Amino acid sequence: MISKAIVKRVRLSPQKARVVAKSLRGSQIESAVNNLKFSNTKASKIILKVLESAISNAEQNPSVDIDLLKISKINVDKGPTMKRFMTRAKGRSNRILKPTSHILIELS
Repeated sequence: MISKAIVKRVRLSPQKARVVAKSLRGSQIESAVNNLKFSNTKASKIILKVLESAISNAEQNPSVDIDLLKISKINVDKGPTMKRFMTRAKGRSNRILKPTSHILIELS
């Protein structure tokens, strides 16, 4: 049985989130939750919320044993980029790009 959770347009760079996601791929749920709780990054806090959502989605099915679940798939994709401008010297401006991410976690 597969249960999944998706969060879209998270204000987080996909490059930074993929570092955390790569370390969790294929691990048991209990060890993944412990790793995320003791990690000190913004990405780990967001991915922990998505993982807890996927776990609660799996609990809705009575035939699934929560202790045996593994992270079968975790994807961090690029979302839309917010574009902002900052004023600079001599009447110029610079573009500021604020990336977003889409995070998908599947448990099996």
